[in-house]
Amino acid sequence: MIPFSVLDLSPITQGSDATQALRNTLDLAQHAERWGYKRYWLAEHHNMTGIASAATSVVICHVAGGTSTIRVGSGGVMLPNHAPLVIAEQFGTLEALFPGRIDLGLGRAPGTDQRTARALRRDLAGSADSFPQDVLELQAYFEPATPHQAIRAVPGAGLRVPIWLLGSSLFSAQLAAMLGLPFAFASHFAPDHMMHALQLYRSQFKPSESLQKPYAMLGINVIAADTDREAQRLATSLQMQFVNLQRGTPGQLQPPVDSMEGRWSEMERAFAEHTLSCAAIGSPATVRRQLEAFIERTGADELMVTAHVFDHAARLRSFELTAQIHDAIAMEGAFQRPASTQAEEAR
Repeated sequence: MIPFSVLDLSPITQGSDATQALRNTLDLAQHAERWGYKRYWLAEHHNMTGIASAATSVVICHVAGGTSTIRVGSGGVMLPNHAPLVIAEQFGTLEALFPGRIDLGLGRAPGTDQRTARALRRDLAGSADSFPQDVLELQAYFEPATPHQAIRAVPGAGLRVPIWLLGSSLFSAQLAAMLGLPFAFASHFAPDHMMHALQLYRSQFKPSESLQKPYAMLGINVIAADTDREAQRLATSLQMQFVNLQRGTPGQLQPPVDSMEGRWSEMERAFAEHTLSCAAIGSPATVRRQLEAFIERTGADELMVTAHVFDHAARLRSFELTAQIHDAIAMEGAFQRPASTQAEEAR
């Protein structure tokens, strides 16, 4: 069974604040570690009143410091907002603090509006267009320093922090293939190009020192509860958040409602249902069927699970149920494999 991981935007819920959101993030990470999730990623967004993970490397340090084994990283750092040397130093520092546990996922979008992007980096000329060059520069800072190297990342040089490329279109899939890097696709909010991106990535992949064969991770919305009805109710928070974002009025995560009737137009409903179609929502039995079908269809090497649930206890329960589903599938798969195969794996 493929690994499951967690993507967390540190949601700020209605009536709460960033302090509580970050406490919830650490609490979820500690539970996720005990439940067997492979990695825990935080995402960079700016000027968003409902997201507390803007200073992504700081939040990664908060989570890594409160856990002991789970990998922690960015899903992702929006490289056009930063000088590559700064990111190399930040993630070199994280790797020095938490050896062997840090991932660096990179995106080429700003993660915000154009006005805020200017406030972040001032000069936007060509920042997205220079993404491939910035990735190469960043990779170079993690290589062992040469005797006469003028600029070094300290910490960073020689640490070889694992770099992932993230994307919601075809560009990063092709770049990840060309550079021989692992690839994560944002199918949890941009499903349209998922299968084409996977095909391009796998067919064009060139082995590198980092990776010998393609490795694709896919984002998926998973909201699990004891019943289908309760899970669908919990999912209305995500639906309202998406509709508000499309209307240009993003805000804090709202509590769930019994029905979305009258809260969106037919056009908004159709668009939301399509955009959020890579999802598994329901009881454990329902979610299991949906996850198995998604894995079968995509051939994903790993799933990055995200869950925008208003109530923290219900959010924990969703991730717990999802981990139980993962373990159940893995256990059945082990029993179904020939005994000789199991013995070989044990050795």
